[in-house]
Amino acid sequence: MTYSGFLRENARWLAGGFLLTFFSSFGQTFFISLSAGGIREDYELSHGEFGLLYMLATLGSALSLPYVGRLVDFASVSKTVLLIVPALALACIAMGLSGSIILLVVVLYFLRLFGQGMMTHTSLTAMGRWYSSQRGRAVSVAVIGHQAGEAILPVAFISLLLTFGWRETWFLSAGFLLLFALPVIYLLMRVERVPGMDGPEGPKTSARNWTRSEVVRDRLFWLLILGVLAPSFIGTTIFFHQIHLVELRNWAPESFAFAFTVMAVMTFCFALVSGFLIDRFSAVALLPFFLLPLASACLVLAFFTADYSMFVFMGLLGISYGFSSTLFGALWPEVYGVKHLGSVRSLIISMMVFGTALGPGLTGYLIDIGVDYPLQIAFMGVYCLAASGIMLFVSRQLKSRQAAETQ
Repeated sequence: MTYSGFLRENARWLAGGFLLTFFSSFGQTFFISLSAGGIREDYELSHGEFGLLYMLATLGSALSLPYVGRLVDFASVSKTVLLIVPALALACIAMGLSGSIILLVVVLYFLRLFGQGMMTHTSLTAMGRWYSSQRGRAVSVAVIGHQAGEAILPVAFISLLLTFGWRETWFLSAGFLLLFALPVIYLLMRVERVPGMDGPEGPKTSARNWTRSEVVRDRLFWLLILGVLAPSFIGTTIFFHQIHLVELRNWAPESFAFAFTVMAVMTFCFALVSGFLIDRFSAVALLPFFLLPLASACLVLAFFTADYSMFVFMGLLGISYGFSSTLFGALWPEVYGVKHLGSVRSLIISMMVFGTALGPGLTGYLIDIGVDYPLQIAFMGVYCLAASGIMLFVSRQLKSRQAAETQ
């Protein structure tokens, strides 16, 4: 089937997956951080203090996700949408109304749980379960919703913020979720796709379906996590402290905001490229390579200060995000099967959310005590290089195991 034919025949499900990841933006760090200045001013918080509160809220969502995320194994995608989209909208309303530190933490918890967590989890679990031989392409279309959000929503939010204020903009976000996102996504996803419609099962399908308890006892799983957590940890950390970074480099804030468009374009392109490569070679085969652009991005950001370096950094980060976002959607059903995919993915996303919680808090603390921020970013780049070597080992081990299981 040609790519255009695939898109045409699967438009409703792909559009639903895309919109779920697009509207997960309301719980993503890049979107919440757009209100960081107003939040820190209203609550009189330092970079480190806000980072700590954000870390606590995100940790809470990470601990909750393995339990809430199992819902996708028992309820249809459309019924899950009827729960998570209104919950995210209520969190947006509460953000606009919040007037105390305690309520702020609770609101951040729900934004992270239902935005970054459940919206993305529901989308990618559906794509992983509903597709097999075309899984890479399906996931690549769904995950570019993240990049569309990163390209469109910051400009829209800032425009509304300057007109109405940051609290009022959160009210408008809630209205958009309830009046547009909820009915449209529900109508698109209310008919479940029949697995196997895209063709016969290929060699990328797991030989058996692992339960979550079996997965956590698998030593290769924990080695995989060393690489899988890196993009979310590093990206969240850098974007959370983007104002501090811009001040250190004496970059124009509007130029850095424009550089997000470069990242979004590169992520979009390489998400689609990754989907094609996954369907051609398998997700396991791509494991040793997805962290190399991220390592390069960190080293550029750490050691170069010229204005052009922000665009080089964003371009490299976009390449890594494109590969990793599609890869992570296709990897888990390929390695561990689809029967318990919601349970397995919720555990993994919980760990990724934990990484996004640890990054801003830890880095904010280090900034407050005087540890050089570019030095921290350089260390992240070195870690990615080391993790790529580990992924090479894991890839070879998984290929050997899959060959033995299919004999």
